[in-house]
Amino acid sequence: MKTEHTEEQKYLRAKKKVKSIKGFYVHLMVYLLVNAFLLIAKVFSDGGTEVLWEWQSYNTILFWGIGLAFHAFGVFGMDILLGKNWEDQKIKEYMEKDKREFWE
Repeated sequence: MKTEHTEEQKYLRAKKKVKSIKGFYVHLMVYLLVNAFLLIAKVFSDGGTEVLWEWQSYNTILFWGIGLAFHAFGVFGMDILLGKNWEDQKIKEYMEKDKREFWE
């Protein structure tokens, strides 16, 4: 009976992780669509593409993007930057390098 409970816990953790990943992707899609709409609306309302060269045009993209980055870190952790098992791979790489240098 205990293994069933453990399997159920694993399932619930996996379900929660999938839900958080889905939430991030929804957030990303809304970010892209809303910011594309805002830039297009700004170009048409201000009368040209020269408005795209003004830094104020990117405030929403920048600050919302920072929030989106924090959301990504919350969902994926450091794996998003360094990849899974990055530390182990680097340790093996340096050990192999040291072994080659020692025997040469």
